[in-house]
Amino acid sequence: MRDDTIDNQGFGSSTLAIRAGQQRTSEQEHSEPIFTTSSFVYASAEEAERKFSGEEPGNIYSRFSNPTVHTFERRLAALEGGERCVATSSGMAAILSVALAVLEAGDEILASRSLFGSTISLFDKYLGKFGITTRYVELSDLSAWEAAMTARTRLLFAETPSNPGSEIVDIKGLAAIAHRHDALLAIDNCFLTPALQRPLSLGADLVVHSATKYLDGQGRGIGGAVVGNDTLLEEVFGVVRTCGPCLSPFNAWIFTKGLETLALRMRAQSDSALRLAEWLEAHPAVNRVHYSGLSSHPQHELAARQQDGFGAVVGVEVSGGRQGAWSVINATRMLSITGNLGDTKTTITHPATTTHGRLSDEQKAIAGITEGLIRIAVGLEDLSDIQADLATGLDAL
Repeated sequence: MRDDTIDNQGFGSSTLAIRAGQQRTSEQEHSEPIFTTSSFVYASAEEAERKFSGEEPGNIYSRFSNPTVHTFERRLAALEGGERCVATSSGMAAILSVALAVLEAGDEILASRSLFGSTISLFDKYLGKFGITTRYVELSDLSAWEAAMTARTRLLFAETPSNPGSEIVDIKGLAAIAHRHDALLAIDNCFLTPALQRPLSLGADLVVHSATKYLDGQGRGIGGAVVGNDTLLEEVFGVVRTCGPCLSPFNAWIFTKGLETLALRMRAQSDSALRLAEWLEAHPAVNRVHYSGLSSHPQHELAARQQDGFGAVVGVEVSGGRQGAWSVINATRMLSITGNLGDTKTTITHPATTTHGRLSDEQKAIAGITEGLIRIAVGLEDLSDIQADLATGLDAL
């Protein structure tokens, strides 16, 4: 029987996105199957003992071993250039699993100020209960990261580009700082995905994903993932196996199929986002556009150097503060007013009252979340239709 399994064996990224990780059953199916089972049976008690002890490889229980989930994990690991991937029930579960795997009471996280609101809440409110402290620095300022390092710092955590301000950090430089102080660097690669950025190749130790976003690409399921070397991922796997924030087989299948079109979607959506950002920058009702693809972006050259594209999320600050932003959002008729992103459908939201609404006014100010800021995640509709939908509200300001 021919072995059609491929991983990162010199194949191109588009080939890996379609074929990596699949292990066909005896039925020799062409498309990846969904193993909707909670457990697996054995031919004998002796076989069961060998599987449970780890003496013999095989599936045991779908909380931590399911063929459909393994296919997604192997495929994403190949795309990110990592040795291993562990899938989780959500992006936040991925971040929590990393923290539980590599930190203990008394340790410290050094993170960027420009983080997703729920990540900040996790670090401050929940990890803080167990003696893990978090301090925050300006994302792009490597000197600030260096100055903030202490003997207790064990994990550096950053989103790049940031949500929704499109700030960038020099991943290679940040990795050097982390490793010089015997700390780990984790990068949230949700906004760019391995189609546009591969943090592990730049020195990061761990890559975190909300698979809910672009890895799926059509807003169908919730999930997350962590990618890195086998040693670190064995600890993350231990958390998922024991604590249970596991990915369902059905959602794993959705994400596996989403990866097949990831590069095509990311390129098309990024191209439209750049053109939309240029159009918005020229509109008289717009005060500022946050998008690293613009030549006016302060870190445009860095973004062009370490990324293969600029992503599809555009932050736009409009006149009139909250009411101005709300009026633009409410005037749309096609765009989806939702806090999610990464969809083929363009989405629009007001971060200060949705995705970052639980932050204090001081935290919002530090993260650059102003009352006039709108986040647009560009989809695959005709760009002229997206512009026309936004123009209704912008022209009225």
